[in-house]
Amino acid sequence: MEKIRKMMYVHGFASSGSSGTVMNLRRSLPGWRVIAPDLPVDPFESLELLRSIVEEEQPEIVVGTSMGGMYTQQLWGVPRIVVNPSFEMSRSLLFGKMGRNKYMSKRKDGATEFRIDKAVVERFKEMEKHQFDGITEEEKQLVVGLFGDKDPVVHFYPLMAKLYGEERCHWFNGEHRLNDKIVDKVLLPLIKEMVARDNDCCSYGY
Repeated sequence: MEKIRKMMYVHGFASSGSSGTVMNLRRSLPGWRVIAPDLPVDPFESLELLRSIVEEEQPEIVVGTSMGGMYTQQLWGVPRIVVNPSFEMSRSLLFGKMGRNKYMSKRKDGATEFRIDKAVVERFKEMEKHQFDGITEEEKQLVVGLFGDKDPVVHFYPLMAKLYGEERCHWFNGEHRLNDKIVDKVLLPLIKEMVARDNDCCSYGY
């Protein structure tokens, strides 16, 4: 019986595990199990949930976008792709996301909206202070960053390149959110490349 591969997708702000990107990944990766949890509002609860899933499910690769890229960067020890990572969520929340927000896709708990207040912002600030503490030379070989060259939302290519090396960071023709074309032409080939040789970190590239 052919091995069922596993990957985990970590969604961005105001999204869920049933987003269009998740649906596309499931359609495009037959034989794969795409794990895509709904994230709590609290960042530390989200990171704890994601780390517990990685430990239990042992996915071969994790992909995170925007806020999800910020979390994914911190999932040490597993190959991962961070797409347009938002490393300063506290700032993003303060300028335009305070108060009531609506989820953009359906969540398992049925919630349709959530609230951002100063306490949530402070929790993100605290996480941001330590989000890069686990970077080692070994970790650098497990991560690839993808950045849209027309992203109007966040611009963290310089920081990612400084932390991980320019060779681990790559541009694609697109904006902040993934669309089906970018998933098909950019993300899927990279996913397959990164797991092609039994997760040998030395083979990762782009």
